Amino acid sequence: MRITEIREKTVSIASPMANAYIDFSKMTCSVVAVVTDVVRDGKPVVGYGFNSNGRYGQGALMRERFIDRVLTANPDSLVDREHDNLDPFAIWKTLMTNEKPGGHGERSVAVGTIDMAVWDAVAKIEGKPLYRLLADRYRGGEADDKVWVYAAGGYYYPGKDHGKLQDEMRGYLDRGYKVVKMKIGAASLEEDLRRIEAVLAVVGDGKYLAVDANGRFDLKTAIAYAKALLPYGLFWYEEAGDPLDYALQAELAGHYPGALATGENLFSHQDARNLLRYGGMRPDRDWLQFDCALSYGLVEYMRTLDVMKELGWSTRRVVPHGGHQMSLNIAAGLHLGGNESYPDVFQPFGGFADGISVQDGYVGLPQVPGVGFEAKAALYEVMRQLA
Repeated sequence: MRITEIREKTVSIASPMANAYIDFSKMTCSVVAVVTDVVRDGKPVVGYGFNSNGRYGQGALMRERFIDRVLTANPDSLVDREHDNLDPFAIWKTLMTNEKPGGHGERSVAVGTIDMAVWDAVAKIEGKPLYRLLADRYRGGEADDKVWVYAAGGYYYPGKDHGKLQDEMRGYLDRGYKVVKMKIGAASLEEDLRRIEAVLAVVGDGKYLAVDANGRFDLKTAIAYAKALLPYGLFWYEEAGDPLDYALQAELAGHYPGALATGENLFSHQDARNLLRYGGMRPDRDWLQFDCALSYGLVEYMRTLDVMKELGWSTRRVVPHGGHQMSLNIAAGLHLGGNESYPDVFQPFGGFADGISVQDGYVGLPQVPGVGFEAKAALYEVMRQLA
């Protein structure tokens, strides 16, 4: 049993939209195929993966460092004897050979993308949906059969007025979502408040609306927004300041008794631990958004969940960023609180399996081996070109 090839392709997910910090006019992502010599249904098992939006494709790092480490390793060292399968933990250790501690930047995305493809292959070899494999191995067989999701959108587009913003949000509600999210911070506070009120006129109550500043604000601005947002009773106020400014996050919590959310731009269990130690996050109301595809993959994600447990946090307070099927499987298999969803943007990578609708804010998972990419036709068409 061995990995015979690891292939990467960089694809465009460019769009004219923007959040408070970046535009997506040149955005790319990496698609990866991990090819094995294991045969199922007459074909070699291939695991697929891709990195989440907001970070660019990582093909150069993969080709220069990470792929070769796996392909030149002793194949026997990468096998899980107990399960007669590939060993994601051993593969992860091999990927990270000769990497210094710290510096959790773009390499965490490269490793996380390959790790996703490895877990897809492992679940396919075992003949199970990934969420079921995770539940069986790590949760005593207990899995969630559906996952709470919210619709992320509300980006800034050229010429997008309040009416078009309302139409977008109305479309999410029509498709079964209960909670929606919109961007703030790329306009003035006054204009953002008008945008928020336009959306509230559609969703009906602040508890159905989350807002996301994408790390744009300094402390003064973050607090000014907090005071203005508080009367709306929003679902959460997300990533007001720089993701590594734990002092800002802690100070903000003192001014905003409502729910805060952050974590999507933290890429290791050490970063997560520092956030929970020093960021003023409150386990009874706040939300954590760590994204496995950006943070060294599921192997490292399990370490992050262990850190949360040590510090008194429930896994149900985690709602991953990214809106992808890998996080959906983790949410169902490891008892997270939900998952982001991109019904309209970052296609074909956003959204979930074809034919599975959102019902009252929840979505089910396809009963196919692996992550379930094959159950999303437009995405699988991109992936299958690699293998």
